[in-house]
Amino acid sequence: MIRLENICIAYHGRKILDNLNLTIEAGEFISVCGQTGCGKSTMLRLILGAERPTSGRVLIEGRELPRPDRHRGYVPQKYSLFPDRTVIDNITFGPEMEEFGILGRLTPAFHRKRREFREQAHAFLRQMGLHEADAHKYPDQLSGGMQQRVAIAQALIMRPKILLMDEAFSALDPATRLDMQRLVRKLWAETGTTILFVTHNVAEAVYLGTRVIGLGKARVLFDVSMPDSARDQDRERFEKLVEEASLHGAGQTTGGERLEFEVPEFST
Repeated sequence: MIRLENICIAYHGRKILDNLNLTIEAGEFISVCGQTGCGKSTMLRLILGAERPTSGRVLIEGRELPRPDRHRGYVPQKYSLFPDRTVIDNITFGPEMEEFGILGRLTPAFHRKRREFREQAHAFLRQMGLHEADAHKYPDQLSGGMQQRVAIAQALIMRPKILLMDEAFSALDPATRLDMQRLVRKLWAETGTTILFVTHNVAEAVYLGTRVIGLGKARVLFDVSMPDSARDQDRERFEKLVEEASLHGAGQTTGGERLEFEVPEFST
């Protein structure tokens, strides 16, 4: 689904990503960890098509796609909602603009299609655990967790093949964050969407991801995979493994090698 080949990106002479190579299969849930400034968000923007590498290639299903499209959804840390639009208008904005643009809204076909989009939006609201009454509220009338649910619905209504989530839960309180983690895992299991989820939280990375990737010193430091059955049984041990991989990898980056950690001791 996604291939990063020899990616290098630099700002004002400072390398953010250097010789980054990564392959992601369709349907994987990739958690991306790393310290601030290591290039996690930059990598998401490259995959989104919002940024171009200094050198190297980003391939989506074997093709270079130089700009964002409906097949790559994006959920940022700060809720990407229009403050002057209701919840339902925020969710339907993407498909309406894609199909009709600005001038197309003046046609009779727009009003027919708009009803269809709103029916879809209401279905997504229910899927996100929100109520029908929430559809006509404005973002400032919602809690942080509710706003993030709307932002995810806003991305999913476009039915993307890839969903990119950049520290999407970091501003939430612990209880709401746990609810959102469960929701995203459930949606991923139901839709099979390929997800890349950036987080500083190792426990969150382990709980969510089918693979945990660590970035640092502009390269991949570690890449750990484990079956769901083993993760559920041995979550604490796996978290410890990822933390150890982080420390070990951070001490081995001067040569630029990529470290891969296997976990044969975990039962399947």
